[in-house]
Amino acid sequence: MPSFRLLADDSLSTVDSRLTTGVVDLHTHSTYSDGLLSPAHLVEEAVARGLRFLALTDHDTVAGIPEARAAGERLGVEIIPGVELSTSLGSGGEIHLLGYFIDIDDATLLATLAGYASARAERMERMIERLRRIGSPVDPARVTAIAGHGTVGRPHLGRALVEAGYARDLWDAFDRYLGGGKPAYVPRPRVDPGDAIALVRAAGGVPILAHPFGTGGVESVLDRLVPAGLLGMEVDYGEYTPQDRETLRQIASRRGLIATGGSDYHGPDARAARELGSAPVPLTAVTALREAATVTR
Repeated sequence: MPSFRLLADDSLSTVDSRLTTGVVDLHTHSTYSDGLLSPAHLVEEAVARGLRFLALTDHDTVAGIPEARAAGERLGVEIIPGVELSTSLGSGGEIHLLGYFIDIDDATLLATLAGYASARAERMERMIERLRRIGSPVDPARVTAIAGHGTVGRPHLGRALVEAGYARDLWDAFDRYLGGGKPAYVPRPRVDPGDAIALVRAAGGVPILAHPFGTGGVESVLDRLVPAGLLGMEVDYGEYTPQDRETLRQIASRRGLIATGGSDYHGPDARAARELGSAPVPLTAVTALREAATVTR
């Protein structure tokens, strides 16, 4: 049987009908990718903030979902199984896709994510070598230790740079070494967004375009991805202004796309817009995803 659980109708009905927002966050990360909190701690934080529905969407992995589910069952939070996939268009623009209600035991999904993890590890080796060549050596074992059981990525390397005294903080590490075009930067292996959409749908999930204004051109990207099977996009993203959200909501409505949202929470953040539960995601987003997942399956 697929390892997923669609939200029961009575789960939604138990939420105070007067609460249209403030109980949902559909974009979060844990220590299984580049977040600072374990899945269980993330769920505990969600409870403290009054959330009732939480999607764990770690980068290129679903390994943290069982822990999140266990905590959710104990604390009364519905956990929506998700993943965030990093892809790129032929032009080099980066596109992130969120997959919701995926079957986390799907063999093809797991094999593909394992391949992504291997590619990430190879990329990290090349970046560490570039740092060594420019006189800022970092211990690979320390980077692995910082990543823990998560998929290794630039934030882990950035924290190692801070520890070694080569950067003041994570933002400085990216600005000086790890950001696009910087001395240690190595591009991601290219994953076609159409393939990622197909992967999510084959695993019974609902593919959603993440933070659309970061794609370089919302309409042109949708022109390519909607025919490939994209079903929605983030509208109520934590860092977007009310005007941004209204613009995206109109685009989603016109194209018949599901409007979702979330904070993109990675842990305690100085930016209020990235705090857990900060995005005004309506309960209707949960209902729409549930219905789309039912149809997909």
